[in-house]
Amino acid sequence: MKKSSRGRLHWQPIIGATIVLFMLAVAIVGPFLMPYGEAEIVGFAFDLPSPEHPLGTDVLGRDVMTRLVYGARNSIGLALAVVVLSFLFGASLGLLSATLGRGVDFVLSRFFDLILAIPQKVFALLLLAILGTSLPVLIIVVAFLDSPRVFRISRAIGLEINALDFVETARLRGDSGLGIMLRETLPNSLPTLVSEFGLRFCFIFLFISALSFLGLGLQPPSADWGNMVRENASLIGFGEMMPLYPAFAIALLAVGVNLVTEWLAERWSNPAHE
Repeated sequence: MKKSSRGRLHWQPIIGATIVLFMLAVAIVGPFLMPYGEAEIVGFAFDLPSPEHPLGTDVLGRDVMTRLVYGARNSIGLALAVVVLSFLFGASLGLLSATLGRGVDFVLSRFFDLILAIPQKVFALLLLAILGTSLPVLIIVVAFLDSPRVFRISRAIGLEINALDFVETARLRGDSGLGIMLRETLPNSLPTLVSEFGLRFCFIFLFISALSFLGLGLQPPSADWGNMVRENASLIGFGEMMPLYPAFAIALLAVGVNLVTEWLAERWSNPAHE
């Protein structure tokens, strides 16, 4: 069993990191290398693959490869912005709630429990229908809806850490609640929070892709892997591969991030393991 685990640990981060780094390179560098613009019409609708258009053209005659590359930048950047904002809001309040306790913990916990009681996708559809689907609104709404889960995880971690002796020593020393959170709770919770960050990124990435597929994510003419699947979904009935390109990219990135996150979580949970 140990040998199998070690073998898995050797290939898992390599494959996962390769996928993630490749996707990041495509998202950052790729748009500068593309010969066409993100929304530029360069041919007829549904042209077959050719030297000028290696993956063909889409429903409006735009180059599919160019759209995929720009979609990487938009999809990954949007998901990353949402997760960062979600963690800044949810994790900070979760650790603060665990550290201060009593009234603060009660109020914050009940507030986030109320949000969790509403189905997330239904709530997202409602808020986006009311507030619109501009990029800032999309980021804030999805981050707000994801923050309760981050809050609950960070609060649980904080409660566990605050029960340890060194935190009690800090309290006896007269440290303030905020000081204990910043100097004691936060540094010791970072390994778990980093692992959770990767998992939440995968979830948010898939969630935003689902919203885009429903027409409430990133709006045209901006490229997004979710809306690329929706725009070309009719081709599936004709045996065309075009809708599967963005779907495969979504699945590949999710697998890569999960491999890296799982490896990090296992290493941090068992530091002696090589």
